[in-house]
Amino acid sequence: MNSPVEDIILQSVSIDKNDKTAVYLQIAQHVIRSIQNKSLTVGTVLPGTRSLSRLLKIHRNTAVAVYDELASQGWVEIVANKGTFVQNPIKQKGKTQTATIYPEKTGFPFYESTHLVTPYEKADTEYAFNDGQTDIRLHSNTQYNRWYNAALQRTSLIKKWNTFLFDRSSFLNNQLCNYLNATRNFRSNPQNILITRSTEMSLYLISQLLIKPNDVVLVGNLSHFAANMIFSQAKAKIKTIPVDENGLAIDFIRKNFTKNSIRLLYCSPNRHYPTTYSLSESRKTALLQLAKEYGFAIIEDDFDYDFQFNENPAQPLARFDTSGSVIYLGKTGQALFPAFETGFMVAPENLITEAKNYYRMIDPQGDLIKEQILAEVIHEGEMHRQVKKKTLLYKARRDTMCDALKNTFGNLITFNKPTGGLAVFIQFNNPVSLVKLSKQVSKHNVTLPKHLLYQTKNMCGIRLGFGHLNLEEINHTIKMLKKAYDDLDQPVK
Repeated sequence: MNSPVEDIILQSVSIDKNDKTAVYLQIAQHVIRSIQNKSLTVGTVLPGTRSLSRLLKIHRNTAVAVYDELASQGWVEIVANKGTFVQNPIKQKGKTQTATIYPEKTGFPFYESTHLVTPYEKADTEYAFNDGQTDIRLHSNTQYNRWYNAALQRTSLIKKWNTFLFDRSSFLNNQLCNYLNATRNFRSNPQNILITRSTEMSLYLISQLLIKPNDVVLVGNLSHFAANMIFSQAKAKIKTIPVDENGLAIDFIRKNFTKNSIRLLYCSPNRHYPTTYSLSESRKTALLQLAKEYGFAIIEDDFDYDFQFNENPAQPLARFDTSGSVIYLGKTGQALFPAFETGFMVAPENLITEAKNYYRMIDPQGDLIKEQILAEVIHEGEMHRQVKKKTLLYKARRDTMCDALKNTFGNLITFNKPTGGLAVFIQFNNPVSLVKLSKQVSKHNVTLPKHLLYQTKNMCGIRLGFGHLNLEEINHTIKMLKKAYDDLDQPVK
């Protein structure tokens, strides 16, 4: 029979051979937890290395390494010819400090926010829908390693390492400026661009610069949840405006709001999130005129511009802005390995200068290696080549998704074939409980996250990303979605 101490160790220690962490470190971590929760008390004699190796079915050298690791951290004391003893409390500077479990709650109040509860869910199924991400399987690790190693060898990069990256003549700013001017027909300068970690970071910086409590922010009556959370956290008053097949209803703004009553309007004119509807040319003109007349800012979130499936894609709203009303947000590197994806904003120089001051406080160093690689990839034309290559592939996936939806659901749903991007928005003609549908499809090994569901009195829709799925997976997941739909008892009336 095992001793009581051996039983405690046997019950508390588990070894995961698929874990990249060394076995001796896994065991040491489990023993430390047992000491912390007082399952193993101070002064307890631990089994010898031979006994430990037999107990856990490990090599004796591994058992020796476990105790050496615990001793190096001060959790045990190894006494020659006597044994290994649990040493807790830990002696530090001649004083005894009792090790306890870390406090569960703070000893001081702080401001909790319901706006910051993440809507994302962990997918425990083999397949999962998302709102339009790229497919990581399409990217070459070999190419990534080659770019990364080349960037590390740049002597200019080492010189920049301990300096701020807000030089107006920075390599990436210049290259990105050229790229945006070529692909979006901008007339920008490097001084008009700020590189950020993500679109969400760009939005956060803008909210710090523009929004004060109770400022009015306009969004579509269906809008991006992340943007809404950021505006809510800034204590803005969020007002919704209708969205139809031609995008945001601009006339609604003029009829329901007055001059100087609006702080900013958030929109995705190229492809509205989540519906993928495009803002018509006449409404673009009307929106720019209204912003100038009413004195509000427009945040244009053009998150998926790179993936255009039409030969002559619509130009961004910022392309026609002459009054400095538009702050343009975008992403670059989506066609590359995901580690290269980064956000940026384009705006008048005075706003960018101020935004840089805020950015310095939260990310003073930046990601030098990623920025160097992105700049070189753009400069060498590799960015353009990768975008073209991936766009053709994602176009085929879009067509497969639309065909699968049409052939599987028929007249049960309505959707428009998107002109770009990596998602389709479907609406059920006979409303069903989308929450029940989400639960039901999980039984078919497919996750349908709740943040993709849009159910109101007049809306029953889902935003379905297809970029991360291959053709076979698209057909399979749509079939499973239809099975889940058929499993539901009765449509909602």
